[in-house]
Amino acid sequence: MPLLVVGSIALDSVETPTERRDDVLGGSAVYFSYAASYFTPVRLVGVVGEDWPAEHTELLMDRRIDTSGLEVVAGAKTFRWRGKYLPNMNDRETLEVHLNVFGDFNPKLPEAFRGSRYLFLANGSPLLQMRVLDQVPDAQLCVADTMDLWINIQHDELLALLRRLDGIVLNDSEARLLTDDENLVRAGHRVREMGPKFVVIKKGEHGAMFFSRDETYVMPAYPTPHVVDPTGAGDSFAGGMMGYLAECGNFDPRTLKTALAYGTVVASFNVEAFSLERMRQIDRSEIDERLEEYRRMLTF
Repeated sequence: MPLLVVGSIALDSVETPTERRDDVLGGSAVYFSYAASYFTPVRLVGVVGEDWPAEHTELLMDRRIDTSGLEVVAGAKTFRWRGKYLPNMNDRETLEVHLNVFGDFNPKLPEAFRGSRYLFLANGSPLLQMRVLDQVPDAQLCVADTMDLWINIQHDELLALLRRLDGIVLNDSEARLLTDDENLVRAGHRVREMGPKFVVIKKGEHGAMFFSRDETYVMPAYPTPHVVDPTGAGDSFAGGMMGYLAECGNFDPRTLKTALAYGTVVASFNVEAFSLERMRQIDRSEIDERLEEYRRMLTF
């Protein structure tokens, strides 16, 4: 089943303790789309400037990602981010952010995209995310990501968005900030009480936590020995999760749990190289093989 994603498309410059890459393909919607494309066709909506390399679009199209919702603004520049990872490879510093065309992004979905049943709202303004929701009235599963910026400056709008969602994905610090509660178990349930049917809290190298009305569980991270670049890991996690749900065409509790496992495994590949370098080297069979290895790790 086709999966629609709306979010940022960027050119990133990333510095780690040992290496550096400039102007590589990035953005939440890009990482999400590529990860999801292992499972299901993806419809991508985003905006770039005329500095956007055409080969990046071709790369996405080669992964059965429909880019007809990609808007190219003449005379403008693509969203750019520059960051530096600290030696622990978990913490990072944002050195520069240039929103450029993304700052004025007002997504207008192609008519063919408006009937999508599975929708992911990648990181962006809650106001923008709600405008997208208005254009997909028949969606069966609507899930969104958010970040501390929107919790701080569009808190009321975010609360309004949460009441319209089936699921929300956020990291541990964002869950604490949103609920003003340091206990992640309480925070997860409190976010769920704000509206969504389920909540996924990402914990980086410590995996993820899942909360619904009937279930609470922890999904550990896959033990990856060689972390090269964590950029996009959370978006790849969400892409793997949502891609599997769209492939199955349902989101019952058993399917959701397997979807989180797939998201965890896809993210473990993503961190093994810069940008999409590692993801371009693998296929679905390698993801399934690592999933079985992961499953054996969790069986006792």
